[in-house]
Amino acid sequence: MNEAGRLDDAVERAVRWSPFLAMLVDREPGIVAAARDGRLDLDAWIDPDLPTGTALRRARRALALSVALGDLAGVLDLTAVTAALTRFADLALDTAIRTAIAERYPGEEPRGFAAIALGKQGSHELNYSSDIDPILLFDPATLPRRAREEPEEAAVRIARRVVELLQARDGDGYVLRVDLRLRPSPEATPIALPVGGAIAYYESQALAWERAAFIRARAAAGDLALGQSFLGAIRPFVWRRTLDFGAVGEIRSLSARIRDHHAQGQRLGPGFDLKRGRGGIREVEFFAQIHQLIHGGRDAVLRAPATRDALTELAIAGWIEADDATDLAAAYTLLRTVEHRVQMIDDRQTHRLPTGDALDAVARLHGLANGEALIAMLRPHVERVGTVYDALDDRRRPALSVDAETLEQTLAARGFDAEAAGRRIAAWRGGSYPALRSPAAREALEAVLPVLVEALAKAPDPDQALLRLDRMLERMGSAINIFRLLEARPGLAELLARLLAHAPPLADELARRPALIDGLIDASALDTIDDAAPLVAAMLGGDAGDYGARLDHVRRVVGEARFALGAQIVAGSADPLAVAAGYARVADAAVEVLAQAAIAEFAAVHGQVPGSELVILALGRYGGGALTHASDLDLIYLFTGDFDAESDGAKPLGATLYYNRLASRVTAALSVATAAGALFEVDTRLRPSGAQGPLAVSLDSFARYARQDAWTWEHMALTRARPVFGSAAARGATQAIIDAVLGGDRPARDVVAEAVTMRADMARHKPPRGSLDVKLASGGLVDLEFAVHVLQLTGRTGFDPDLGRAIDALAAAGLVAPSLRAAHDLLTRLLVTLRLVAPDLEPPAPATRALIAAAVGVADWDSVVAGADAARQEVQAHWARLTEA
Repeated sequence: MNEAGRLDDAVERAVRWSPFLAMLVDREPGIVAAARDGRLDLDAWIDPDLPTGTALRRARRALALSVALGDLAGVLDLTAVTAALTRFADLALDTAIRTAIAERYPGEEPRGFAAIALGKQGSHELNYSSDIDPILLFDPATLPRRAREEPEEAAVRIARRVVELLQARDGDGYVLRVDLRLRPSPEATPIALPVGGAIAYYESQALAWERAAFIRARAAAGDLALGQSFLGAIRPFVWRRTLDFGAVGEIRSLSARIRDHHAQGQRLGPGFDLKRGRGGIREVEFFAQIHQLIHGGRDAVLRAPATRDALTELAIAGWIEADDATDLAAAYTLLRTVEHRVQMIDDRQTHRLPTGDALDAVARLHGLANGEALIAMLRPHVERVGTVYDALDDRRRPALSVDAETLEQTLAARGFDAEAAGRRIAAWRGGSYPALRSPAAREALEAVLPVLVEALAKAPDPDQALLRLDRMLERMGSAINIFRLLEARPGLAELLARLLAHAPPLADELARRPALIDGLIDASALDTIDDAAPLVAAMLGGDAGDYGARLDHVRRVVGEARFALGAQIVAGSADPLAVAAGYARVADAAVEVLAQAAIAEFAAVHGQVPGSELVILALGRYGGGALTHASDLDLIYLFTGDFDAESDGAKPLGATLYYNRLASRVTAALSVATAAGALFEVDTRLRPSGAQGPLAVSLDSFARYARQDAWTWEHMALTRARPVFGSAAARGATQAIIDAVLGGDRPARDVVAEAVTMRADMARHKPPRGSLDVKLASGGLVDLEFAVHVLQLTGRTGFDPDLGRAIDALAAAGLVAPSLRAAHDLLTRLLVTLRLVAPDLEPPAPATRALIAAAVGVADWDSVVAGADAARQEVQAHWARLTEA
């Protein structure tokens, strides 16, 4: 059947089975004739010669018929139907606002008065016969008003007239039902709210369901700039970067209350509530919104207002199963379509399937034989939605006993020192720490205790993990959110237990910033960091509006990334060598973003030096691209161009002074602690002339110093130099200088003798800090670095900032044994791992020894010790051959 035939059939079904549509067919013969010819007009036309209310009512009547026929004929899908209905609602609301203002204040534009669309109007998913749920806002400073008229009084009068224009009924019907009860405290507040008061409410008092409502909010009518400004101001309230599983729990509770309140409509059959019933429309919406609230604060792509769009994005991001997204979207489409059929019967805002003959009428309007066929069509979809949504509900977890004896039995069965662990849990329950003193905090504790105890019991040393959790709670300002997160994601509780059992630095960081655990909910948090570009993008994002806010934001991103990298080692999900490279890429991103921010801030006052730019050179472990959790950054600041030049700003500076002050600003950006925490320790002592020299020197001065005056240890340092900031041309020019110096453009010296003297001095001044100090101990990584650098300088080959690749190059040249690379890799893996799990560099508890063995890829602790000894002996032998030759 062609389109015209389908529309003709739709007209016949409409007349036969829907009293409302039959009335419209009788009153709109032109639309019917066009439909029979295969034409539909979905653009509402408002007759300017009629009173506004009348014109809107007639426009709505015409659109209702056109949309219904297109829907029944299958010419319009659900997206097109709801989009047409929403477009009209926006137009009608905007027209009503303009009319209300023009009637009262002739000649005035609709400034200072806006309508925020919530619910299905906000997401362009409006029902066939639906009310709209706007929040009406006004700006007291710009709202038109009469002399001696208060802005509040003027706004309420405008709002009342808007509602009247839309809701008034006559022989042409009505325009839209308006529900203003979604505004804050509707029983006590006026129907139009001052925008400042509304912002203050949503920032401080709003409830969880209001957050969910604003997922679908948009400025729809009136002063759109005012509406958009309001939504921008409250965006952080809706999309919180720190996860709030309390809000998720409240939404689940709301769903449960809806099920209970509408108990008669829960079971599929005649009388089933398509919206509120189990497996109905609301549960599809809540399923999407719960996941959006959890993840949308960290990923803006997930903030799609429309339900099916949200499901698609959540599936693409991997937060929900693709099959669940597909099935829920199909169910939503069918449920909404049938809901529209029910509403078309009498133009009533109902969501409940009728009973008896009336159900048959709905089925036949849809093109089915009877009500039984309609129920059969709905059944698999409703059951699938109910099953998927029920899987979210974890309220049935058993509680941990409050009886001391029973609790101790449970703890003993799980491997704890039952008496000590029981006392500690009793102290938590008694509110012994500030974070646990409120009833809400203790309620959250009770909800998570069963999950937490189970997770801690799986730790190699449950009592040690419990003790570190206790120390963490003691230092936390608030514990509610982390408890709710762990309750919702038991897998995170297990990872937290491992962090607490094995990694004191990470446990300390988590105590200072509990929100760090949020980052681990993202599955990608345990992926290696292979590229700094995504980190740069993340650091450039956020809501940082000024320099200080940017510093805070970068510190948060870096803190989360470094914490996640450390967690990878504890979780056993990544090679410590890859983690070391990841730490360096985090630093690369931070240097790039913060140096640019510091330059922009500095240039705003002092301008720029024409033909010149800053270059930052990384050395040491950072230059080699392999940091640990505790590494500092060895940096040299250089600048290109003429050192006699002058900046062009309001307060000009000579180039040397300019770049020295700028370098100091960059160092502060990288190192000064802010409210968001610390970042890196920065060491600039490797610069030309050391701590006594200027902080930044020109590239020409750097080249001259490196060629003529640098000491052997400085040439050794250059073997690991890597430009990390500056244009490609500037980096290339800097690298060319380094390559020339290392290649022989330097004074002839007895490199071996000087290296031996330097290593002996270092050994006297920096002895090993513990028995596991694989860096400073004889045959450790420092000896390995010395050996490699001596060979590079004497042989003028094998240059690569990456020490592992440098060893490979030297081995290929026949200068070292290939086995030296394996020694390097083992010692580096140990260094990176020990910085996290044994920061005192002494043998840890037996449980942590197994983690270290797994991290470095050997069977057990004895193999760790034997492997480290063999690697150090290899390095010692190589160093001895080199220095004794």
